[in-house]
Amino acid sequence: MAPGSASRPESWHAALHRLQREGLPHALATQVTSAGSTPREPGARMVITADAVFDTLGGGTFEYQVIEAARRRLSGRDGEVIAGMSLEAFSLGGRSGQCCGGFVNVLLEVFPGSMTTLAIFGAGHVGTELVRLAAPLPWQVRWHDSREAIFPDWAASQPRLECRHAPDPAAAVSELPPGTHALVLTHDHAEDRALVDALLRRSKACASIGLIGSRSKWASFRSRLVVAGHSDAALDQVRCPIGMAAGGTGRDKTPYAIALASIAELLPMMEGAKRTDQRGLAPAEVRALFREPSM
Repeated sequence: MAPGSASRPESWHAALHRLQREGLPHALATQVTSAGSTPREPGARMVITADAVFDTLGGGTFEYQVIEAARRRLSGRDGEVIAGMSLEAFSLGGRSGQCCGGFVNVLLEVFPGSMTTLAIFGAGHVGTELVRLAAPLPWQVRWHDSREAIFPDWAASQPRLECRHAPDPAAAVSELPPGTHALVLTHDHAEDRALVDALLRRSKACASIGLIGSRSKWASFRSRLVVAGHSDAALDQVRCPIGMAAGGTGRDKTPYAIALASIAELLPMMEGAKRTDQRGLAPAEVRALFREPSM
C-alpha cells in the first residue's frame, strides 16, 4: 500500500517514482515477450523491494519465481545489491509448473538506491548551499547542526535529506553509516575541532573528511589533534580547505562558490568504484527474444 493510503494498493509506476525519489533499492520486472497462454501481456510490470510488491504479472508460481529472482539480486553478495539488467525466461508449464503452459521472458532491472551518504555538519550559508546542490544527486544526505530550530522549512520536502539536531559531536558521528563522506562547517571552531576529532576516531568508517577553513586554521587544528593522539598519516586524510581539488573557487568566496567547488571535489570520490557494468543485456540475449521459444 502507498504510505498513508487506506484505499487502493500503490501502482507500480507510483511505487517506482517514490522509490527512485527516496533512493531505496528496488527492482522493476517487465514482461517483454509472450508465447502461448500467459497470465499477462507484454508490457505488464511490477515493482519489487525486499519486503513489498507493487502490481502483478499475473500471480501464481511464475510471479513468485520472478519475485524470488529479484530479491536474490537485491540481497546480493555480502549484502550489496547486484544492480543492472538481466533476462529471465519462464516456461510456465515447465519451470513454473502452471497449467497455462505458455512461455514468458521477463526483464529485471535492479536499482541499488542511494549507495552514498554525505554528512554535512553545519546549517549556515555554505551548508545550506551544499544541501541545495546535492538535491539532484543520488546521495543520502544527513544534515546536522547543534542549534535548535535552525533548518529551513523547505528542507522537509527535499528527497533523501534527513535533518538532525546534533548537540553532541561524538554521538552524531557514532551514528553515521560506514562509508560516509563528511563535511564539517559549523558556526563554531571548537565544535569543528570536536567533530574532526570524532571523525578521525571513526576513520575506518569514514570514506572522506573535509573541513572548511583556511590553511592557518588547519595548522592550528592539526597541532591540537596531534596532542589528542592522532597520527600524521590520519591527519593527512583531512581536506582543509575544502573544494581545492579542481583549483578552488578563484577569488570567489561566496557560499555558493565554495559549496559548488566542494561538491565537484566530492564527485570523483563517491560511487565510481561501486558502479556495475552499465552495458545492459548481451546482444545474444536480445536476439533470443525474437526467436520462437520451444515450449
